[in-house]
Amino acid sequence: MAASGTTGTGAGDGGALFAAWLAGRRPRIEDYISRHLPAPVEGQGAEADLARYLYDPLARFTRSGGKRTRPALVLLGCEAVGGSPERALAAAAAIESFQSAALVHDDIADEGEMRRGQPCVYRTEGIGVAVNVGDLALTEVIGGVLADPALDDARRLRVMRELVEMERRTLEGQALDLGWVRDGRWDVSVSDYLRMASHKTAYYSAVTPLTVGAVCGGGTDGQVDALGAFGMDAGLAFQLKDDLLNLVGDARAQGKDFRSDITEGKRTMIACWALGRLPGAQRDELLGILSSHATDATTLERAVDLMEGAGAVDAVRSYARELADSAKGRLKGIELAGDARAVLESMADFFVERRG
Repeated sequence: MAASGTTGTGAGDGGALFAAWLAGRRPRIEDYISRHLPAPVEGQGAEADLARYLYDPLARFTRSGGKRTRPALVLLGCEAVGGSPERALAAAAAIESFQSAALVHDDIADEGEMRRGQPCVYRTEGIGVAVNVGDLALTEVIGGVLADPALDDARRLRVMRELVEMERRTLEGQALDLGWVRDGRWDVSVSDYLRMASHKTAYYSAVTPLTVGAVCGGGTDGQVDALGAFGMDAGLAFQLKDDLLNLVGDARAQGKDFRSDITEGKRTMIACWALGRLPGAQRDELLGILSSHATDATTLERAVDLMEGAGAVDAVRSYARELADSAKGRLKGIELAGDARAVLESMADFFVERRG
């Protein structure tokens, strides 16, 4: 299970430098996204209804929150190769549009209730309208890049190819995640989980934002590849930390979502590890809980106890740290501009040491 390229550097600054960098870039991203939200074309008729049933729900959702980490990574990738961040803003907004589409659609598939502190779009607008709203966000992934005057044609085409690949990989990961649940599959190994998570999460959370940003900034193939490899390790670590926070994080910070992975029977690495190592009776007990959609605190606590007893929580926490260290090693020997190397290394720490 060891991550290749591990450097053994251990924890660095706990992510403080990255957190500060992210806070500094967020206003520029918010401003660009707000100014480039899609709207009905005037003079074609039905503008008020189109706004009500399509454009306004997407605008409300887009403005409702989000840490803007993924679009910020596009700027980081661009800055890392010495490019001007203005050249990467359209691609950054494209990543955020994909995030919006994915969340709106995921909430329907997962029958979610709340998102970003508000009722899910499908709960306020209905399923049909919500599907359409998510589809509109998808058109903006490519549409915004097509309309961007900051990129020449060759670079614009490469960015769009990277974005399409990201979309495909994410859909593949989602297909595995949803399909395993639909078919009641519990023959899912740790390797199976990592393959699913690399597709569903790592590509659009880190790999593609960094590589697309580097392309926008005129990076070399070596720089683009190194940032992509860094993003894969860091993106997987990010997902593993999410899984840990859901089970053993701060219940007050998690709110209603705390331990929802157990209720929903998610095939996380923690669950897969535990099911692969628990003795018969305990394995059957954990499997029964994961299959029962349990919501009471005592049953959820028992599931966590079983996973911890199997060593799953410690193993996943250790592997997430190993992935973060491996990510740092991917940057060795690659020329990066300014303080980008330090920010990226801090990002790897931030992904595994954050509390929410």
